[in-house]
Amino acid sequence: MHLGTKRCLAVCILGLLVQIPPAVAQQSAAPSDAQQQQLVKLAEAVRKAIVTNTQYGVFDYLHFAIQGNTVILRGYASRPTLKSGVEASVKRIPGVGKVQNEIEVLPVGQNDDRIRGAVYRAIYTYGPLQRYTSNRGGSARLDANSVARRAGGITNDPPMGWHAIHIIVKNGNVMLEGVVDNSGDLALAGMRANQVPGVFSVDNNLQVAKQNG
Repeated sequence: MHLGTKRCLAVCILGLLVQIPPAVAQQSAAPSDAQQQQLVKLAEAVRKAIVTNTQYGVFDYLHFAIQGNTVILRGYASRPTLKSGVEASVKRIPGVGKVQNEIEVLPVGQNDDRIRGAVYRAIYTYGPLQRYTSNRGGSARLDANSVARRAGGITNDPPMGWHAIHIIVKNGNVMLEGVVDNSGDLALAGMRANQVPGVFSVDNNLQVAKQNG
């Protein structure tokens, strides 16, 4: 994988797109270097609070915006504990005055749970796409009979490790989020997800990383 892609994966693939609304830019036509550095530092702290949350995984996709000292959390969480946990962590960050939590908790259902597992297998056990996870060879774990898996399915016991392609399932509809190396892989991921029985639609929101040179 190219170095430029790795840098992009470090931030974008984790689902954290720092969005600065126009209102912020209008507050100061020429923000000082100190203000810019403070904003970058705050954004990095928020990003870290999200990606280090042990609940955050391949079936979730979160991003945020910063407006003044307010952090706006957005995206999708497969479990309500992720929504509340991230909010609590971000509130403790120095410089954060308010957290506006707009994270959507996805519906709980056996069919969506089944689809999550099936789409995961379709994408991450497919040779050309296996490089997009650190969990290579870990697909067998999907069949592990853990206590969490028995109690609530794969949603309660998601695959561990880094995943470039996040799989969001809502009422049988699938969204793919993240960054891949090229348009061919983007198309492959969408095609593999579309082949899963019971999937109503696939919204392929994957982005292609910009290559240097």
